Amino acid sequence: MPKLFKFFSHIKNIIEFTQLPREQRRLVFYSEGKNYWVHLEGLIKEVLATSNIPVCYISSGEDDPGLFLEHQNYRTFNIDEGFVRNWLFENIETDVMVMTMPDLHQFQVKRSKHKVHYVYTQHSLVSFHMVYRKGAFDHYDTIFCAGPHHIKEMRAIEAEYNLPPKNLVEHGYARLDAIIEVAKRRPRKEKPENTPKHALIAPSWGPDGTIESGVAEKIVDQLIDQGYKVTLRPHPQTVKFANKKIDAILKKYGNHMLFSCETNVAGQDSLHDSDFMISDWSGAALDYAFGLKRPVLFVDVPKKINNPEYKKICIEPFEISIRHKIGVIAIDNNLNIELLKLVNISSLEEKHYFKNPNKRGAKALKIILGKIHD
Repeated sequence: MPKLFKFFSHIKNIIEFTQLPREQRRLVFYSEGKNYWVHLEGLIKEVLATSNIPVCYISSGEDDPGLFLEHQNYRTFNIDEGFVRNWLFENIETDVMVMTMPDLHQFQVKRSKHKVHYVYTQHSLVSFHMVYRKGAFDHYDTIFCAGPHHIKEMRAIEAEYNLPPKNLVEHGYARLDAIIEVAKRRPRKEKPENTPKHALIAPSWGPDGTIESGVAEKIVDQLIDQGYKVTLRPHPQTVKFANKKIDAILKKYGNHMLFSCETNVAGQDSLHDSDFMISDWSGAALDYAFGLKRPVLFVDVPKKINNPEYKKICIEPFEISIRHKIGVIAIDNNLNIELLKLVNISSLEEKHYFKNPNKRGAKALKIILGKIHD
């Protein structure tokens, strides 16, 4: 679709949204694109199934599955992730806005000049104070917390920086629940004895990430040489900003019978099909370990620190404290897969995350909307 046509199409969608009666746009969800639908889908469907609350869904991805859901109380709008979106967000009139995007009001995406209650819902189990930037959640009113560690961390952040207390909801993490539910429906089958073990490489993104630093290519070299089946699953931001690194791996192994590359991180097939994961500081490692009770081999790369002040919050980040319980670190990135046999992950405790996020979240949204309406 030509850029000019897209621009006017997005403008048209904004006009349609703003012309809706106010009562039909009290609750708005925003998604950056298809990879974030998995974090919002269950919550939206629960709201629609258990109430008569109209839901508006705005997405910056034209192939976002959320744009194609049909329900009498559900309306969708596709806009860009640039000027059009930023203008809308600054001027939007709604009661509650639900997003998975950190750093609200810190960069281009601002809070509305109108009175709007902002809700952040998790797209990872990782801690609030190391991987995310300082102030990433300061401009949200309500935080849907994935586990007890999030509540503890947010209260500590508020205390350290003298911030007003937020409404913290014991919510859970929809992605994790979805993985667990799918795993129940597709029990693991014993593979034939000579079938190659399947390694899933699912790293985070950033300058020190496994792919961006060039480590991923060396790891693929080792795995293929040792006869493992390999699936490379780059983070969407890596695809966006470091595609040349991915292309280098594809040029070498794109036609190899043991290699595949998967860019749809919303899907689950490679998670369930693999025998173990290789990751770094990605939240995907936590999804894999808690969701499937399978071990993770951690690449030896620097911590993903987006907040240099994270040590002021005197709590060890969850992704650090849990590491030794869910996997082993590949020292100097020499892969010793046999070490994973020493990891007893089957007894991994469920106390680290809240269950039934969609029911909890829908209930919380109804309460918030009720208070605003009163």
